[in-house]
Amino acid sequence: MSSDDLEALALLYDPVRRSLYDVVVSSGGDVGRGEAADAAGVSRTLAGHHLDKLVEAGLLESGFRAPVKKGPGSGRPAKVYRRAAGERSVSLPPRDYVTLASALADVVDALGAEEAAEKAARSAGARIGGRRRGEPVDRVLNGRGYEPYTAEGGRTRLRNCPFHVLAEEQPLLVCSMNLALCQGLLEGLGDDPGRARLDPRPGECCVVLDASPTP
Repeated sequence: MSSDDLEALALLYDPVRRSLYDVVVSSGGDVGRGEAADAAGVSRTLAGHHLDKLVEAGLLESGFRAPVKKGPGSGRPAKVYRRAAGERSVSLPPRDYVTLASALADVVDALGAEEAAEKAARSAGARIGGRRRGEPVDRVLNGRGYEPYTAEGGRTRLRNCPFHVLAEEQPLLVCSMNLALCQGLLEGLGDDPGRARLDPRPGECCVVLDASPTP
């Protein structure tokens, strides 16, 4: 944990900043000042001030959206905001689980133990789901950092990958284990594990949950 991480996350203690941050993150894309202000119920000027503070802290990124109308009189490009690609974490005292997890992933790869790793991940998911049996899967997934949302066809897509750093290093292994974990989670919850499958999309988790069949 660095002091920068702590200071950045402390900004979210302010309810207006937290609301604006949540608006941007939940959109899954670029959000203009006006859109964020309306959603958070604050003025455009106040929204712009807080959004720029979140950019300075590295929690959001900013850019510009070209006006729909082209040519003279089209106006200036609108400033937009999106979730920053980096990660922030706070741990007291400092912990480093990622380095060890990365080393273990390398061992699995070197030993060719992917099948055993997937089996262990599914069992871990089943244990987690079993402790929350009967609860809505979206609530459980959200509590574990997946940020689920309903997409086309009633599918549940996951806006965030909780294992992003490892997935960048070992995408095949980590994505297959993530799928097994989600399948086990569904099984533990009393849901159909077959709903979970791989369907990678840029900027999102590689796992998607198909809609439950209509009774």
